[in-house]
Amino acid sequence: MSDLQRLAAHHAAALLRFERENREWFARSVPDRGDAYFAARHAGLLAEQEAGRCHFHVLVAPDGAVLGRFNLVDVADGEAELGCRVAERAAGRGVATDGVRRVAALARRAYGLRRLTAGTTLDNAGSLAVLRRTGFTQVGEVSLDGRPGLRFARGLTADD
Repeated sequence: MSDLQRLAAHHAAALLRFERENREWFARSVPDRGDAYFAARHAGLLAEQEAGRCHFHVLVAPDGAVLGRFNLVDVADGEAELGCRVAERAAGRGVATDGVRRVAALARRAYGLRRLTAGTTLDNAGSLAVLRRTGFTQVGEVSLDGRPGLRFARGLTADD
């Protein structure tokens, strides 16, 4: 079974491998992060997390490989933006749905958040389905790197 872990320094190599191995897969449905992302970004993410502005998580397989990322960013006033990426080899197996449910529970219980928002492009059928399956409702439209998308929100309750 996979383990949802808070991002830590020891995840650096596995996370970089995950991003590089799946870069083309991700770029099909989400804006590409560009080459700059891959240069020493890990320490910056940990600093943002330490400051409480973000909560980053990795879904780790028993072999230590990263299967997905589940991030809560722009944390403020009891809210955060959810972002997730799942490895191509894990897509279509419920990994994203399970990860979103698990990070939503953490958001409420560990971080005291009351509401999550998320956005995805119209052509990202997988993310649209995951958001709807995990209790998010559409609240508007958004442009993501010039691509049309939808905005979603989900209240967090004690049941999460």
